[in-house]
Amino acid sequence: MINKKVANVFYEIADLLDLQGNRFRPRAYRRAARTVESMNEDLMNYYEEGSLREIEGIGEALEDKISEFIETGSLGYLEDLKKELPEGLLKVMKVPGIGPKKAKKMYDELKISSLQDLKEAAEEKRIRKLDGFGAKTEEKILKGIEMLDKVSGRHLMNEIVPLADELIEILKPVADRIEKAGSLRRWRETIGDIDILTVGDTDELTKAFVSHQDIEEVIVSGETKTSILFENGIQADLRIVDRDSFGAALQYFTGSKEHNVKLRQIAIDKGYKLNEYGLFDDDKAIAGEYEEDIYESLGMKWIPPEMREDRGEIPASIEDRLPVLVTLDDIKGDLQMHSNWSDGQNTITEMAEEAQDIGYEYVAITDHTQSLSVAGGLNEKKVVSRQEEIFKANEELDIDILSGMEVDILKDGSLDLQEETIESLDVVLAAVHSNFNLSSEVQTKRITDAFSTGLVDIFAHPTGKKIGEREPYELNLTQVIDAAVDHGVALEINAFPQRLDLDSLDAREAMDKGAMISIGTDAHGLQHLHFMKYGVGVARRAWLERENVLNTKGIDELKKYLGLS
Repeated sequence: MINKKVANVFYEIADLLDLQGNRFRPRAYRRAARTVESMNEDLMNYYEEGSLREIEGIGEALEDKISEFIETGSLGYLEDLKKELPEGLLKVMKVPGIGPKKAKKMYDELKISSLQDLKEAAEEKRIRKLDGFGAKTEEKILKGIEMLDKVSGRHLMNEIVPLADELIEILKPVADRIEKAGSLRRWRETIGDIDILTVGDTDELTKAFVSHQDIEEVIVSGETKTSILFENGIQADLRIVDRDSFGAALQYFTGSKEHNVKLRQIAIDKGYKLNEYGLFDDDKAIAGEYEEDIYESLGMKWIPPEMREDRGEIPASIEDRLPVLVTLDDIKGDLQMHSNWSDGQNTITEMAEEAQDIGYEYVAITDHTQSLSVAGGLNEKKVVSRQEEIFKANEELDIDILSGMEVDILKDGSLDLQEETIESLDVVLAAVHSNFNLSSEVQTKRITDAFSTGLVDIFAHPTGKKIGEREPYELNLTQVIDAAVDHGVALEINAFPQRLDLDSLDAREAMDKGAMISIGTDAHGLQHLHFMKYGVGVARRAWLERENVLNTKGIDELKKYLGLS
């Protein structure tokens, strides 16, 4: 689908307009971008049918721009905007805490037009001299640049997984065996390259692999490995191996470095040799065709790929105490999503219908509350009005629609709706959306005070991080987990790819302390409902089992847990 490309163009236009100081047009482009990227339907179909203007928020001007991009692969308006300001300013804007106004001010007064300029100016303490800036600003800038460096060259899961799935589908007809490998198979929160392992005819596999329409360059093409580069900068590697070595190669190219080192040492201790070609006793192959045989020959149970991080999985395997990990099929519903009552792109009915098609028993509509005005947060009156639409949708559909809200935790720990309104809801998510710069002690108390009201069911995206955009706010997560357990508050794994919050380490700590975990997509459009797989990936990396996850409960059990029956 071309949707993502068009959305990225609109986001870039919005950023450039922000840099110019334009107040209103960036909102229109961002709104259109969110609409397009969250659609299930291919934008190309609307273009071919001449019906682009049937899409909400797409008028004549945006229709023309979408058509131009589809027809030419570029957009003159965007290219003209790029000429007016240095391209590096867009990267400067990506540093946490630097918006368009600050980026423009630093450019105008200090000629900062790239990340390198920004880093040098901060290290030389020149930024603090600007009006409205200071030493703390410089410190945050340097931390932000460091964070960007960590994710440089890595990609979010929703950029990688669909592309990898497309390659798998292209290769399947000519592959005898095929599997994803690397950090993608371990479901890490960011991915470097796509690794695919195959068995089959080299010529047929290579020809299929390089046939993808979005390839920019074939980097290398050989007998056993072909590497391609996509237009979006993602690299994919195809490895072709012998059938007898497929299992060994899959294990070798999947496990983390630390996991594989431990496994090879176990092999050495048994007098064996383990490499990507197989497990050997001198020159005799003991195992290699199947992964399971590798582990079994080493006296171990097969370890799920997500667990292969050297976090205790090897002794657990040897001692036969590996958990039975939660699966996507275990999920019965989604407990965080937004409708067009706040900042979502679709109606309550449309969101519920999509969830029903996925096979869920229930969903919770959890729009934002009034303090988050930028997201169209609802006041008391609108919460009541929205309830009528939920009642009507419940009568029309074969899925339970829970009335929920994502309620802001205010700076003093109080909640952003009156108690009477909160108690009328089926499920209450609480979240921090402001005052991120509080000290750890104050932020922790703010959150635990909210839990102590007894009104909170789920704490959403608990650390506030956004991958590559914002570091977690300071808090004592252990104390927050303890308070959640004490007050019966479930902690969320937010499955939105930019969040994945809690991460796997924090989610495992929460599980070990007895906290219930909820996996929610934070969907703002229909396509986002399919992000659940990313949250489940985090849960599996955290060793979570079905019983640890709130939304593996059926609707009757869930209602009992929430005190609704």
